[in-house]
This record gives sequence, C-alpha cells and structure tokens, in this order.
Amino acid sequence: MSQRIIRRPEVEKLTGLSRSTVYRRMQNNEFPKPYPLGGRLVGWKESDIQNWINDRIKESEQAV
Repeated sequence: MSQRIIRRPEVEKLTGLSRSTVYRRMQNNEFPKPYPLGGRLVGWKESDIQNWINDRIKESEQAV
C-alpha cells in the first residue's frame, strides 16, 4: 500500500489549523509528528492527518 506524504501547507488546508497551532499541538503531543524527508524538509503521512481529523469529528459527536 502506498502512503502519500503531504507538506505543511496541505496539512494546514486539510485541518484548518495555522502553522503555529500545528507546531504547538505537536509539542503537546496533540497532533501527529512529521517524518524527515531530507535536509530541513518534513512531511506528514496523509493517513495520519486523516485519522486525526476523524478523531476530532468523533470527539465532537460524542460531546453532543
């Protein structure tokens, strides 16, 4: 199975979170950590981000 790696701008677009919020939540272990791609480049597995989004939706539905 192939895994798609996405960069920060796409992560921000998918989640609606700002760059600083993404990094703050990563620091607090509340957001998936990226994978090194070489040099200073990092990327996230799209499936990790989708799972994080789905978890937020589930939490929201349970709170109602």
